[in-house]
Amino acid sequence: MAESFIELKQPIDPHLRRWMLFVDGENLTLRAQQLAAERQLTLSRGPTYDPDVYVWIPGVLPTQNIVPGARLGVQGQGIRAYYYTSLVGDEQRIVSVKEALWTLGFSPEVFKKSRQDQKAKGVDIALARDILGHAYRDNYDVAVLLAGDGDYVPLILELKRLGKVVYVAFFSASPLSPELRLAADGFFELEPFFFDQWKRHPSGVIVSGT
Repeated sequence: MAESFIELKQPIDPHLRRWMLFVDGENLTLRAQQLAAERQLTLSRGPTYDPDVYVWIPGVLPTQNIVPGARLGVQGQGIRAYYYTSLVGDEQRIVSVKEALWTLGFSPEVFKKSRQDQKAKGVDIALARDILGHAYRDNYDVAVLLAGDGDYVPLILELKRLGKVVYVAFFSASPLSPELRLAADGFFELEPFFFDQWKRHPSGVIVSGT
């Protein structure tokens, strides 16, 4: 299995062990689709992918092996993993997507939007609410944020003021905000791990484009 690049700014305090995962799924799905298209690859629709709605890494449990716990000194299993996304559709469609994300191991937040080409404001707001709420309640030591948007920089800085360690994981080949990467305590490059898992796992086959 290909290993993702890990960049840390400082040694990890061995006492900071509890972690949670927060995924801007709307952003993650858009960037993953763009990168796949650039590489003339097709993501196969299935349990880990619903076009324009959500994508995840086949064979990866979000609270277990998304971060290399042994190398970072964090617990092998995270406390909770949140996934935020949006879609164009009715309430039945929203419930269906929530159930799919729940099956993957996430606590899902799915918002309705009127047009496919717009970003739902609820995604950013809900993510900020949850990551800050858990920080103020001291429910975790380390937050892992899967996002590439520079709008999250003030949020990261506030979390650090609260004494939390924040790691960002994303594709550096996509439009990753340099300010976001610099604000975090560490950065995880999702490539080649993301696409390697898609190629290996039966439910996430990548088919070469024609």
